[in-house]
Amino acid sequence: MSRVRFGRVFRMIVVRVVAGVALLAWVWLALFHGGFWRTDQRLGPRRTPARWPSVGIVVPARDEADVLPRTLPSLLGQVYPGPARVVLVDDGSSDDTAALAERLAHHYGGLPLTVTSPGPVPLGWTGKLHAVAHGVAAAGPVDYFLLTDADIAHGPGSLVVLVEAAGDRDIVSQMAVLRTRTGWERLVVPAFVYFFAMLYPFRRVNRPGARTAAAAGGCCLVRRKALERAGGIAAIRGAVIDDVALGTAIKRSGGRIWLGLVDHVRSTRAYPTLHSLWQMVSRSAYTQLRHSPLLLAGTVLGLALVFLAPPALTVAGAFLRDGLTCAAAAVAWLLMALTFVPILRYYRQPVTAALLLPATATLYLLMTVDSAVQHWRGRGAAWKGRSYPN
Repeated sequence: MSRVRFGRVFRMIVVRVVAGVALLAWVWLALFHGGFWRTDQRLGPRRTPARWPSVGIVVPARDEADVLPRTLPSLLGQVYPGPARVVLVDDGSSDDTAALAERLAHHYGGLPLTVTSPGPVPLGWTGKLHAVAHGVAAAGPVDYFLLTDADIAHGPGSLVVLVEAAGDRDIVSQMAVLRTRTGWERLVVPAFVYFFAMLYPFRRVNRPGARTAAAAGGCCLVRRKALERAGGIAAIRGAVIDDVALGTAIKRSGGRIWLGLVDHVRSTRAYPTLHSLWQMVSRSAYTQLRHSPLLLAGTVLGLALVFLAPPALTVAGAFLRDGLTCAAAAVAWLLMALTFVPILRYYRQPVTAALLLPATATLYLLMTVDSAVQHWRGRGAAWKGRSYPN
């Protein structure tokens, strides 16, 4: 066999092996990875408690005057049969967040509101978690804390639903519906939820014996005793991805946690441009990889193999008239698209957009690499004027 022919055969074997591995990867992901692609983790039957527990709603807010008029009234207006109060922690805002919150409470009434400020952030704390810890202390010895972000709007009855669903769970967290108004939001946001579920399959999170743990910080009802048992907010004080850290801490301390999707809790935060979405993802992507170059390399290779190889090899196989490669890669691409369809339907997007998932995955790959580059330059995770390089 000539050297040229040997080279062609070797390349064909390599291409077919890559296509086969990609196909096997998608068969495994679709069938054996916790059903990550399903959207059926919703709060089911609920039970009215014999005694309505007390709830402190803690809202950390930093420069949130633009969203508070759309979100704070939805908390103040919650009709709850037990004792409940809202604590808004003004985390060093440069706008009139605190004064606006007071005005909104005066105008709308409803649940009592306390506006407080935590002061300077101590060494070793992230600003948000310092604000949350201050709010938890200000809420007093309540039975539950509802930790919710300032950009989250709650539908009527949201608090009652959470408490009724709590039962013996120590965390009940719901992933708020993110905004999908612009073209970039429609392309990137559903994939954000899809990739989050791939990292933390909701069914495994909700299984008491499984090691997988996570939470959704935008809407998270936490039992006070469970939080104390896990060491309080101080136990995760330096965490940038604070919701996952909280869910992990509670589960490791013996708590039972639940994470799912919801329709009546929505984020009002706008990410209208690719730049704003890029910053949203890249500010914590390398932190998710524990600042490990080895994990970064594995992630890049994994994304390339699982998401980029199938469409590339489908086209290459068709062009080279290699039916085996084309068929294996096309089936892998089809499985990828089918697993994305439920999230697209959840976000009311056309199912044909599932075929664009490889392009979106390419963006996420680049965002992850950029997150690592920013970390190596000493910039690290950043949010509203604060940076956490380490």
